[in-house]
Amino acid sequence: MAAQGPDDVGRGYSRTARLVLVAFLFTFMATRVLIFLIMARHIPDIYIHVFGAHVHHLNIGIILLSLAGGWLLLRRPGGREFSWAAVAYGIGLALTFDEFGMWLRLGGDYWQRTSFDAVVIILALLALIAFAPALKRFRPRHWTTAVLLALALAAFAYALVASYRYAGRRFGPAIHRVEENSPN
Repeated sequence: MAAQGPDDVGRGYSRTARLVLVAFLFTFMATRVLIFLIMARHIPDIYIHVFGAHVHHLNIGIILLSLAGGWLLLRRPGGREFSWAAVAYGIGLALTFDEFGMWLRLGGDYWQRTSFDAVVIILALLALIAFAPALKRFRPRHWTTAVLLALALAAFAYALVASYRYAGRRFGPAIHRVEENSPN
């Protein structure tokens, strides 16, 4: 096997970050759609219950993160196995952070804004890692772009907060009714 040069390593990090990003994004979207369909009673209750207790998907995410981390540290897989570990990590990350608000307020409702904000931040960070050049390869144009991106993200954050306030006033009561009538 030939030694990896700096460009090969950079591409490896980007590829891994893209695998995590795609797994994270698809898992988050699928989870949100499934949860809404269950809560609205459009599909059967497929929640996991153990001894009468609802096992939230953040617990499954923590288990996946633990397994992927242990696999990566103890086995040190390469090639296809490493790619599968990256995908498992992305899935576990999405399942865990989808319910991030529950970390802060146990017993809070599923639609907490904190969870969505955490997911948006993680997606942004994963996208930057996946598509940005390595810091040692940054040139003035990259730093200019990074500053402009930071300003755009600040404006986006402001707009996101304003839109959530509006959406909360407009759609909050309907979402809470769906949640109150959903299966436990």
